[in-house]
Amino acid sequence: MKAAVVVFPGSNCDRDCKVAIERSTGAHVDMVWHGDTELPAGLDLIVLPGGFSYGDYLRCGAMASLSPVMSEVKTAIERGVAVVGICNGFQVLCEAGLLPGALLRNEKLKYVCKAVDLDIVNGQTRFTAGFQGRREAVMTVGNGEGNFFADEETLDRLEGQGQVVFRYQDNPNGSARAIAGIVSDKGNVLGLMPHPDRAFEADLGSADGALLFQSVLASA
Repeated sequence: MKAAVVVFPGSNCDRDCKVAIERSTGAHVDMVWHGDTELPAGLDLIVLPGGFSYGDYLRCGAMASLSPVMSEVKTAIERGVAVVGICNGFQVLCEAGLLPGALLRNEKLKYVCKAVDLDIVNGQTRFTAGFQGRREAVMTVGNGEGNFFADEETLDRLEGQGQVVFRYQDNPNGSARAIAGIVSDKGNVLGLMPHPDRAFEADLGSADGALLFQSVLASA
């Protein structure tokens, strides 16, 4: 199994993601610079990590969404390769039009960093099948702009089509309908604000993030 983590200027969870995937799955992980125009061959998973790409100038994820490598990420998505955008990576996916909605400033205008309890709303995706029917998970958030927003029609569509994957039990950001993570309509792109890369071993407080990585690579 092969995975790649895209590194943008200002990424700070890229190596966390590499370590989490390697320890959780044993997969080989390549680090890919945002200015590259090719991705490694034979990838099963591409991760857009958390951080502050381009210093969060303009809007979080807006400049990163135009990086050269993103055209290759889009092509990989069209081929059905699994893509996970974590925190800033979720923002990048929304800015690139690869997921609906937007991430706004947190409701209380404060940076939030803590463990969060999540409901697994859809356990049948390629990202959650490894939870084997579990309905809850624990991960951590660390963001200032994690407030998921979409219009009511889009929210209804996401709910109706099973695209809401994770929901906060205690909504820390003010996200619409407490949404913490969504999947694309074709099911191979996941965006979530909580960090599975910070919750992949029991010593970190939770190993639930490992199940996410194991699930997606097992389905490849």
